Amino acid sequence: MPDKGVVLSLEGKVAVVTGGSRGIGAAIVRMFVRAGAKVLFNYQRAEAEANRLVHECGGEKHCAAVQAELSSPEASARLIKAAVEHFGKVDVVVGNHGIWPSQEVPVDQMADQQWRTTLAVNLDSTFGLVKSGVAQMKKQGSGGHVVLISSTAGQRGEAFHCDYAASKGAIISMVKGLATELACDRIYVNCVAPGWVETDMAAPALQDPVTSKRVLSTIPLGRAGTPDEIAATVLFLCTPYAGFITGEIVNANGGAVLVG
Repeated sequence: MPDKGVVLSLEGKVAVVTGGSRGIGAAIVRMFVRAGAKVLFNYQRAEAEANRLVHECGGEKHCAAVQAELSSPEASARLIKAAVEHFGKVDVVVGNHGIWPSQEVPVDQMADQQWRTTLAVNLDSTFGLVKSGVAQMKKQGSGGHVVLISSTAGQRGEAFHCDYAASKGAIISMVKGLATELACDRIYVNCVAPGWVETDMAAPALQDPVTSKRVLSTIPLGRAGTPDEIAATVLFLCTPYAGFITGEIVNANGGAVLVG
């Protein structure tokens, strides 16, 4: 049981968060640092945003940013190595990065390259992140947490986005298998599946009056989520308060998809 008075603390922990410069990732970084963790995150092109976030979080004693384009297992593995070099260990891995090609494409018209790129970024690099992160946690021998970000699309599919839906569905299956595999090592593996969230990626749809009306009509709470609401769910899963939870798909979608 957690100590009385401890409120979602990650004091003394080191976390790696992918896609951490903006949106949900940046909210996770901020929340983890406030909870006492040291965090290394990556950015692809948003260097200015990444630098501002590091400064906001108290500088490189608490937070570090690494430029990395995550489209291969090797690229993700380098983040784990960087975290160990910078902070000495890795206790938490959050796989938050991913791409969602916004244009609707029927499967018979989808370019092979789009399929390969989406799977490389959303799945192959996540495999590399988990593989290297778990290896480091096993080496340390003190357990750890892995939280991967999926999507409602991974649960119910998404028409005209079969590449994205396939990648996010695979994440869910990966989590369920790894939770069983790694339980004996005291490594918890869970998944957060957001629905529509107010991020740069979702902005074009949410700011369009017609599309926004259609989207919000599918959400019982009648609104999109906030990055902080997703980040808080991730934080909870990495604390002792979630000490009996592993292999779980936590739906943070305003009631839009009610499945596990």
